Amino acid sequence: MLDTVTSASTAVVPSWTGVVRYLHITPRAFLPMREMPELTLVAGKGIEGDRYMIDREEGFYSHKPEEGRQVTLFEYETLVALKRDHNIDLGPEEHRRNVTVSGVPLTHLVGRQFWLGETLLESTRLSIPCRHIEEITGKAIFDPLINRSGLNCRILQGGTVRVGDAVRNMQ
Repeated sequence: MLDTVTSASTAVVPSWTGVVRYLHITPRAFLPMREMPELTLVAGKGIEGDRYMIDREEGFYSHKPEEGRQVTLFEYETLVALKRDHNIDLGPEEHRRNVTVSGVPLTHLVGRQFWLGETLLESTRLSIPCRHIEEITGKAIFDPLINRSGLNCRILQGGTVRVGDAVRNMQ
């Protein structure tokens, strides 16, 4: 939900609040994602149990601890748009991102900090899908997803994130 807040200096500051809809981890590359009721995010490391947890050294690309790959968000609205615009049913586990949120303007957050439940994240870049996502899902989704990407984030303050937690900007 996007709102505006007017400060004393009459500058309009965009404000929003969203919600966590789904949480997933992938223990190894190419394995199905596992839905979780909560995730533990570790500052500077990643998500407990996920293949991209730094120092875990398991799975595809895990030996390349890219800063910002530590947690990836995806918009629930994209799942709705894929069904509406392309007649593609994509489950929340199939888009290969850890956190599916609703009501959050992800494409506008690059370089910004925000709260995901009790954790503090800083978005580093958009997460463009890999071509092998079509092989994994068996669906022609690469082209429709190119302009509706996810968001890679660095974990600044760790903690637990649960389904239903608020996603809110820094105010």
